[in-house]
Amino acid sequence: MALGALPDYPWDAMAPFAARAAAHPDGLVDLSIGSPVDPTPDVVRRALSEATDAHGYPATAGTPALRRAIVDWYARRRGVTGLDDAEVLPTIGSKEFVAWLPFMLGLGQGDVVVHPRAAYPTYAMGAVIAGAESFASDDPAEWPEATRLVWLNSPGNPDGSVLEVEQLVAAVARARELGAVVVGDECYAELGWEGRWADEPVPSVLDPRVTGGDLTGILAAYSLSKQSNLAGYRAAFAAGDPALIARLLTVRKQAGMMPPAPVQHAMTVALGDDAHVAEQKERYRARRAVLAPALERAGLRIDRSEAGLYLWATEGVDCWDTVSWLADLGVLAGPGAFYGDHFPQHVRFSLTATDERIRAAADRLDARRRS
Repeated sequence: MALGALPDYPWDAMAPFAARAAAHPDGLVDLSIGSPVDPTPDVVRRALSEATDAHGYPATAGTPALRRAIVDWYARRRGVTGLDDAEVLPTIGSKEFVAWLPFMLGLGQGDVVVHPRAAYPTYAMGAVIAGAESFASDDPAEWPEATRLVWLNSPGNPDGSVLEVEQLVAAVARARELGAVVVGDECYAELGWEGRWADEPVPSVLDPRVTGGDLTGILAAYSLSKQSNLAGYRAAFAAGDPALIARLLTVRKQAGMMPPAPVQHAMTVALGDDAHVAEQKERYRARRAVLAPALERAGLRIDRSEAGLYLWATEGVDCWDTVSWLADLGVLAGPGAFYGDHFPQHVRFSLTATDERIRAAADRLDARRRS
């Protein structure tokens, strides 16, 4: 099936609101897209510069050092032990992996891709690219018999929700009943804030408590964009079922989808250094502590958001009305309509703005409350 016409890029609809927000006398506060604003750690930048003599083609599978760093990182940070080098694969960022995975797995007409009800739009776009159908559901009992790929997202984008071990077990069991691949998109796993996730690691779909020691049909995706401020490096990876990893490696070899050699070296160093990750988390924690109460004082209710990079909030009106008055304050937020049909009254606020801009947003929200 040939690739058909694609829908307009949804963020293009934000242009008039962005223009209005940018006209604020004190400037724009852009909380709409989660693009990091803090510096790439020096240890990673040095690693990149050390590897710039990259005259040969890079390995699609990743260097042995990178594969070992990914394996070690999963054991140290995610509680996933027993992985080996054949069960991990670097990718050119995580978005291309999400968008192309249904196609790379051979899905097509008549197949269904399941994703969360509040969902990163690229899950559904991946189904479109493959000629498959997408289905939004958080309940494994609802997943249709034609399901061939299930996306889990924990912590979630946009809603910051966390799936507990029991929920992951149920999802994996249902996917296996259907003969579907289940993939955990876990890119915000280091950013736990509330409840048990303030102290406990967010569980992975690859956790032995979930898999029972059997990775068949299970993958996880991870990105260094947020925890290491490497969005511009396009540095990510997948791990899990060795048969699936082998298939993806073959496709990616044929297509030339290989992370640049300097980036692979930088990833290796970043994965071995936990100090910069802790430092970045504290930056986001401080910004969240300023923005969240300001939103609540301004009359918005924050839902879920116990982990991740965003605050998922509503004032009980159409999301575009909220986006509009925020733009008048010079604040740009993401409308819930971009994340599926189920949350038309929510907006998403990113923590990826400088301390000064987060404080400016809070001050403007408080001024509106007082007026």
